[in-house]
Amino acid sequence: MRIILAAIALALSLATSVMAQPPQRVVNIAMEDQFKARHETGTMRGDVVVLVYAERKGGEASQELGRRLHVHFHPTAATASAPEWSRQPVIGLAGWPAGIRVPDVRVIAVASLPEIPKALQPVARAQLRKDSPFVPVWLDFEGRLEHAYGIVPGTPNIVLIGPQGDVHAVLSGHVDELKMRELVATIDQLRLQARPDQRTAAVPTGLAR
Repeated sequence: MRIILAAIALALSLATSVMAQPPQRVVNIAMEDQFKARHETGTMRGDVVVLVYAERKGGEASQELGRRLHVHFHPTAATASAPEWSRQPVIGLAGWPAGIRVPDVRVIAVASLPEIPKALQPVARAQLRKDSPFVPVWLDFEGRLEHAYGIVPGTPNIVLIGPQGDVHAVLSGHVDELKMRELVATIDQLRLQARPDQRTAAVPTGLAR
């Protein structure tokens, strides 16, 4: 009887520990760009993905933040031609093992356009092709990011996805110099999580709102 009771107690203990685990936050966000090319964050595992999204009023501030982030992590983009701007190599990490690919930082502009009716979506695509003829802009006609993570109108909104595909943080509002330094430092810490020869500490979630 004692053996049976001990087995039941162990089973209950294991079940409790499994239920206590935090919910899985790995995501695969898929959208088309202005050229009707399909993209998925799930294909970018191993890199840090920074989705910078905004509605119309926040488009300019969002574009500027995305540009600053891209140039910070891809310095040669500052002098690259428009067609090559998004193809520049990522900056390295101190102490990163030689011969191992350095995690990239994929800064992706997303236009949140749920108010655009389906009949006018081709017009919106054409306008974005004119405004951004080389750099892809993901088109969120369904408002997926807004519904899942919220949106602050008139400002940039960020979903930060780690190398394992998990949503690490959500950030909305004006990004001043202090916030920019915190964001850059967090992204580099997330990049270090992809290092194969050591286990890195958990990255603080202080950026999450």
